Amino acid sequence: MTYHISRTLDAGFEDAVARVIETLKAEGFGVLTQIDIAATLKAKLGKDFRPYRILGACNPALAYEALGAEDRVGLMLPCNVVVQQREEGRVEVSAIDPSAPMRAIGNPALDGIAATVRDKLNRAVAAL
Repeated sequence: MTYHISRTLDAGFEDAVARVIETLKAEGFGVLTQIDIAATLKAKLGKDFRPYRILGACNPALAYEALGAEDRVGLMLPCNVVVQQREEGRVEVSAIDPSAPMRAIGNPALDGIAATVRDKLNRAVAAL
């Protein structure tokens, strides 16, 4: 079983980030955090790295439902979506498949919620 939902785009990096945020929004997600890995590695280690951004996406209604079923599920939130520069101007977008980490919790009440989140993330990535 794979742990991600991925797609490669012919797009500029910043354009791809903006498109991802918009497609997530269309599926009910907000982006709570953006971590610029390249900038962080440069600032903290003096190392160069390709453009790589981690977006912390959250669907509030589904997060609320999950927290009601399992109070420590917040350890697995928000859903990470990675946008990274690949070769020759291509950008890869990868979203976590939440079914994998939710299964590790062992609470069957989370299964349906995780499936709903997975379906929404699948649609968002496909819409890019």
